[in-house]
Amino acid sequence: MSFPPPPRTPSGPRRRSLLISVAGSAVLTGCSAESDADGTGGSPPAADRARARAARDSDGLVERYDAVTAAHPALAERLRPLRAEAVRHAEAFGRAGAESASPTASASAPAAVPTDEKAALAELAAAERALADRRAETLLDMPGELARLLASVAAAGAAHAYLLTEGDR
Repeated sequence: MSFPPPPRTPSGPRRRSLLISVAGSAVLTGCSAESDADGTGGSPPAADRARARAARDSDGLVERYDAVTAAHPALAERLRPLRAEAVRHAEAFGRAGAESASPTASASAPAAVPTDEKAALAELAAAERALADRRAETLLDMPGELARLLASVAAAGAAHAYLLTEGDR
């Protein structure tokens, strides 16, 4: 007597299981995308905050350049290109260019500037260096394009610090 062949059972998951898994994945993905967009988690809000802070930091640097130029007009020509770069950095981070385009744009109290030109330049260089270091640390946690922008601007800040302190040697 011969026995009928055993019923064929599929070796992988069934079609219904696959459809349920795909649908569940879509729901979970949708939920995580919503939580990122509303600021409750994820990198877009962190990147937006980092970008806004970088723009404010560049604006603060522009104000420092303005204060040094006001206190030491003889340095104006030397500082003009570095200040212009700080304005472009603020714009690259998303700040509108109009409010820092002129040297008198700052509404806040001017920073105290040393009376000695070398000390004023050294203080400005220290501010550039500190900001470059902070940006270099921040870029490690940022998504690709923003990380590249932070790296580029940090490198420019380090070059500015060098030019401010070593430029006359």
